[in-house]
Amino acid sequence: MSIVYLLIGFVLLVIGGEFLVRSSVALSLKLNISRMVIGLTVVSFATSAPELLVSLQAAVDGFSDISLGNVIGSNIANIGLVLGLTALVSPLMVDRDFYRINWPVMMIFSIVLYFFLLSNNELSRIEGGALLLGLAAYLFILIKRSRRKDKVVVEEVDESLRQVRGFKMTIWLLIGIFALWGGSELLVKGAVDLATQLGISERVVSVTIIAVGTSVPELAASLIAAMKKEKAISLGNLIGSNIFNIASVLGLTALVKPIVVQSSAILTNDMFWMLGIAFILLPMLLIPKMSEMGRKEGFALIVGYSVFIVLTIT
Repeated sequence: MSIVYLLIGFVLLVIGGEFLVRSSVALSLKLNISRMVIGLTVVSFATSAPELLVSLQAAVDGFSDISLGNVIGSNIANIGLVLGLTALVSPLMVDRDFYRINWPVMMIFSIVLYFFLLSNNELSRIEGGALLLGLAAYLFILIKRSRRKDKVVVEEVDESLRQVRGFKMTIWLLIGIFALWGGSELLVKGAVDLATQLGISERVVSVTIIAVGTSVPELAASLIAAMKKEKAISLGNLIGSNIFNIASVLGLTALVKPIVVQSSAILTNDMFWMLGIAFILLPMLLIPKMSEMGRKEGFALIVGYSVFIVLTIT
């Protein structure tokens, strides 16, 4: 039954995330919030909702390793698996904002998270609040910079959602909330049951199976963007998702309930993989051909991710 719980949980999270994005964007358009701000904030928060609900549910149930493993594993999967597959479909060109803002901010948040967890083996409410304040500052800088630019690259916002009526919007919102809640309940229960049956830790299940499952929306969005040749968006989405996973998902979860590190492997293995695979993006995009990630680099990322999965499970 644990596999059934996991599968149903994944499906509900995808459905819930989609309806939450639609209702949130529709409401924002009704309130006359600009498409740029919606793309940078509303869509980004809504697409991180599956990870948030899973981490919150796990923390409340006392399985904090799932809270951490879900986010750390998703960040590794976003670069190693999702970016690797996207680069195999179509070589990626990178804009200057990647070097100036997005990559440095992702590395800063990743390093800060590591030292927060290392300091007292938990992510406290104060530290969670600090991550959220850092995210607010990052978004403020992004919005300010974007307003000065003629061409703004943000998440696609469907203008047709402006015509959605209030009743329909409410139904979408309710479906999104209940699907996310139900999906997170089933996913955490399935993960714990599976770990017990296989004799492995919840951490292993969360950084592998759950992480890949909650990265499916990013995988779909990035592959579609790559096939449409929207190359800058593909990489931007993934870097943004990693930043939001750390700052908003773990930040909000820690505010509700401090996240305790139960397995030492999170600090001695998983965090180093997350930091390493994020760091290696920079030399990959500078050597041999600047600002381009081709199929060779994509294949190397997939191989690296496969090694991580094998080592984690064995």
